[in-house]
Amino acid sequence: MQQFLRQNNINTMPWFLYIVQCRDETLYTGITTDISRRINEHNNTKKGAFYTRNKTPVKLVYHEEVPGRSVALRRETQIKRLTRKEKLKFVGIK
Repeated sequence: MQQFLRQNNINTMPWFLYIVQCRDETLYTGITTDISRRINEHNNTKKGAFYTRNKTPVKLVYHEEVPGRSVALRRETQIKRLTRKEKLKFVGIK
């Protein structure tokens, strides 16, 4: 029963889609349940994405809350399919 409750809590946690701008001005899109922890991981630990590892510091330029992991993954896929120009417009960077 405890295992079910733990899984249930994970499934009901809010998830976030986020976009960071790297030092070289490229954009990275990801998902997480804790944005501040994830940005810290990108900037200060080896837990950050391989893509951002040599492009720190990264700064958060966009985030949105979504109702679950599957929705977050679908949203991430939608954003990653955009061109760079479309992503810059989406996050409000000229």
